Amino acid sequence: MRMFLSPLMSLLLLLILPDGTVSNKCPEACLCNTPQSILCSRRRSSTIPDKVDSSTKSLYLFANGIEGIKAEDFDGLVNLEMLDLSQNKLTDLPERVFEPLSSLKNLDLSSNQITYISEKCFQGMPQLERLYLYSNHIENIHPAAFNGLEHLLELKLQGNMLTTLPFLSLPRLLLLDLRFNVLPSLNPSELQTPNLESLKLGGVGLTSLNKELIRSLKNLHELDISENKLESFPSALKEAPGLLNLNLAGNPMGPPKIEDLQNLGELTELDISALSIQGLPEEFPQLFPHLTKLRIAENPFNCLCSLAWFPRWLRAQSIILERTEETRCHFPPINAGKVLERLETRDFGCPTTTAMTTTTVKTTTITLPAPVTTLPTTTRPIQVPRASENPPNKGGDIPLPPVPVSPSSSSTDLDEEELFCPQSICLNGGTCHWNQRGQRVCACPHGTSGLYCEIQNRSPPFSPEAHPSKKTITANMPDIRSHQPTATSVLLDLHRYVKTRPYIRGIRLTYRNLSGPDRRPIQLNLPTNFPEYTLRGLNPNSTYNVCVSPLGAASDVDSVCTEAHTKPERSSPDAQFDSPKFPTLVPAIATMLLLVLIAIAVGVVCYFRRKRAKTHLELDYEPSQLELDGVKAGLDNGALFHKQPQLMIPEPAVQTGSLEYEVLLLQDHCSSNNNMSMHKPSFI
Repeated sequence: MRMFLSPLMSLLLLLILPDGTVSNKCPEACLCNTPQSILCSRRRSSTIPDKVDSSTKSLYLFANGIEGIKAEDFDGLVNLEMLDLSQNKLTDLPERVFEPLSSLKNLDLSSNQITYISEKCFQGMPQLERLYLYSNHIENIHPAAFNGLEHLLELKLQGNMLTTLPFLSLPRLLLLDLRFNVLPSLNPSELQTPNLESLKLGGVGLTSLNKELIRSLKNLHELDISENKLESFPSALKEAPGLLNLNLAGNPMGPPKIEDLQNLGELTELDISALSIQGLPEEFPQLFPHLTKLRIAENPFNCLCSLAWFPRWLRAQSIILERTEETRCHFPPINAGKVLERLETRDFGCPTTTAMTTTTVKTTTITLPAPVTTLPTTTRPIQVPRASENPPNKGGDIPLPPVPVSPSSSSTDLDEEELFCPQSICLNGGTCHWNQRGQRVCACPHGTSGLYCEIQNRSPPFSPEAHPSKKTITANMPDIRSHQPTATSVLLDLHRYVKTRPYIRGIRLTYRNLSGPDRRPIQLNLPTNFPEYTLRGLNPNSTYNVCVSPLGAASDVDSVCTEAHTKPERSSPDAQFDSPKFPTLVPAIATMLLLVLIAIAVGVVCYFRRKRAKTHLELDYEPSQLELDGVKAGLDNGALFHKQPQLMIPEPAVQTGSLEYEVLLLQDHCSSNNNMSMHKPSFI
């Protein structure tokens, strides 16, 4: 009987354990439930665990109490792609300590006690894409510390004690976070990062913003300069017309002026909190036609009749007002302390006749007032008069931004003939043409907007008599949406998907490129407290199929999909209209015909060979499960294993009253993706 039970027990062990592995391959006090992934949390050991299998791709060692590491600890781990050493007690990094990890792509060393980064501690890591060093005590970094990291996409150094930056020659870097160091000035020569998309400089003590620095970052889409010492609106922002997300909160500059904001018409997110703003002019929506998120908290608003348009505009355009509870009225006393967004028109004290006149105008016409052709002679801040002043009449409001006078029709026709404007650059039926500044622009059809007509406005113009409630607009919105497309990234809005499914414990996000030859899906795992995610490193001018479903469920259960489109790469206009058009068609057609003939000949030969082959051979390539899962899954967004809440160390707030935090490296991450920090729902 014993002889029969012994082989039976062995067989049961092989069936129960994943992949037929035996338990002694898993380090002590660790979990190895997921193939090629080891989770060792709160081991209370000062050293790296032993018996780490050489096939491991993800090793999580956060909050273990590790006090030191050496290169020998990682011998044999040539397949490791993700190493999480956050929340330990590391004080220094030996030179070439990570050299055995030749395949490493993601390294999280955040929330340790590191004080210095030497010259060679990151050498021998040619594949590294993400390096997180935030929330340490780093005072100095060797000038050559990051040399050789040519594939680096994200570098996070916030929350340290840096006073100078090393020379950063990182051609592929997309995100650089330097918040809450001491860097009152930045030299443009220090940042050789031509493809940088997101630059975070909140709380570094800036007294001015370098124009040359901003001009050199031609791909910049997100800029955070909050909580600095800027006493006036930075004129350098005129050098960044492509900004989509701008944070100016908490600077002593005071209310911005109309002319300061005229060059920022592409913004989709704006934070002007804590700038002593008392009011907003009715021209504000015209300055930011693409705005989707707005933060104006901690301002002393005068909730008078001149501001009655603001809550209606928020509801009509479905603008998300973040930090709503902190956006309150200061004056008059009857409205003091009330939440601005929740006020009705009657709460602003508008005369009945004025309200009736406004209603009549808005129901009979939706055209904008005729713009003036000259700028006002004096600059005016964005604020309304105090109670002691007489309220301005309708004709005394701040005029609209000037519109350039169009030239004669003959000169316009000549320019359009000379400049090549591809029609495919505009989406949703838009028409491409050149404006007076020599820039390609898209004339968007009704119901669309955006730089490339990529935004479809489904909500009708606002009408005071027949306007659906905000709940009705929200009910018609899709569960997932894509926003802020660039040539290499797209922002996914998952708020509604998470809100309507409170029972799910995580999100499985799968995306594939429908415009490229490789359409294999890439899968990420996101926590439910991360309602927005930015896909980066995408291919330009491509269409991606993006699907989300509950984590742990079958892939087709409760799955919601959408399509996201990236913008084409920017190219020099001269390079397009200098090239000949018709003369190159003849050799091009001849070349194509020759290639077709060669392809036909090769196809005939292959057909006869295949016919003679065995019938059971299959020519179609079936990707393995490992390839279908992607090289890695969401870095910043926990997934396979969640770090304990008490281990999460929140970062300093970028703005007063708004808590921000970093979701530490917790899982595999796709090599073409990276995530940007989000706000914890204090609001976002």
